[in-house]
Amino acid sequence: MLRKVTRIAMVTAGVLVAACGILPQPLERTPASPAQPPDPSLSVVAEHLEMMARLVQTTPSTQAEIVQAARDAAELAPTTSNRLKFALALATPGHGQANATTARQMLTEILATPEALLPAERALAWVSLREVEQRLILQAENSKLQGDAARLARERSAATNRRLQAEIDENARLKKALAEAQAKLDEISRIERSIVERNPPNGNRSP
Repeated sequence: MLRKVTRIAMVTAGVLVAACGILPQPLERTPASPAQPPDPSLSVVAEHLEMMARLVQTTPSTQAEIVQAARDAAELAPTTSNRLKFALALATPGHGQANATTARQMLTEILATPEALLPAERALAWVSLREVEQRLILQAENSKLQGDAARLARERSAATNRRLQAEIDENARLKKALAEAQAKLDEISRIERSIVERNPPNGNRSP
C-alpha cells in the first residue's frame, strides 16, 4: 500500500513539473495601473454624515441651528446636494427637529432624478429613505397598537360602568320595593291596631 501511494505521488509530481514546462512564461511584467483619483462624492457624503452625527450628539439649541442652516441652504440655493442635506437632517432621529414624514417625501422627490446625485450621495439617499420608511411603518404599527389598547380600555371601562350602573339601579329598585313593602306592613299594623281598639276583647269593652 505504501509503495502504491509513493508511486502515485511521484507520478503526480512528474505531471506537475511537465505542466510547468509547457505553460508559457510571461515575457514582461504588466505595468501597474495608475492610481485612481478619489471619488469627489465621498467628501460630500462625509460632510452629510458629519452633520447627521452632530445632530445626535449636540444640545437641542445647536441641533435647531444645524437644521435651520440646512433649511436655509435648501431654500436659498435649492441644489440637489443642499436639498439632500436638509432631507437627511430631517431624517436623522433623536432630535426635536426630526420629521420622518417630510424626510420621506423629500428623499423620494430627490431620488426621482437619480442622475442629479453623485454616486455616493445616491447610495446614502437610498439607505436613508429605506430607514425612514421602516421607521414610519413601525410608528404606524405602534400607534395602531396604542389605539387598540386605548379602545379596549375604553370598552372595558364602559362595560364596568354599565355593570356598576346596573347594580346601582337594582339596589335602588330593591330599596324602593322594600320601602313599599314596609309601608304596606305599617299600614296593615295600623289597621290591626285600629280594629283592636274598636273591638277590644270580651270584658274590656267600654260601658
